[in-house]
Amino acid sequence: MKRSTLDLWVGIFVAAGLGALLFLAFKVGSMGNFDARSTYTIKAEFENIGGLKVRAPVKSAGVVVGRVAEIHFNSETYEAEVQLNIDKRYQFPKDSSASIMTSGLLGEQYVALEAGGDDKMLADGESLKITQGAVVLENLIGQFLYNKADEGASGGDGTAAK
Repeated sequence: MKRSTLDLWVGIFVAAGLGALLFLAFKVGSMGNFDARSTYTIKAEFENIGGLKVRAPVKSAGVVVGRVAEIHFNSETYEAEVQLNIDKRYQFPKDSSASIMTSGLLGEQYVALEAGGDDKMLADGESLKITQGAVVLENLIGQFLYNKADEGASGGDGTAAK
């Protein structure tokens, strides 16, 4: 086999490998076919969004129904204002709630929508009234350690140590 033919095949193989890596990067980054024109926007304010990022999924019953469009800090309420682009195929009642959840123990964060029971549906630009912020692992560990220290100081059975 000639050197130039070998170089050509190596080049084709490298180009195919780079194409496959690019394809995987788009798949993992969830930058698939999400058409912004067929969505409506709703807003939600959270006390703490943890590590939530723009383009994070919005899920309902485990199904991706939208994406996080923007995240801003509201200097009047001192809360994070999150804009959600929801696919128009999915309509949610006005009394729906949003919470920030984590996939697995240390996975990505996403917004979970839970449908309410109202007859009227959310319209473009409306806000969710019921929200629950992210659970921060560091706060949970600190609270656990504080409770354990308090138990040790009280003797472990609720009575003061002698």
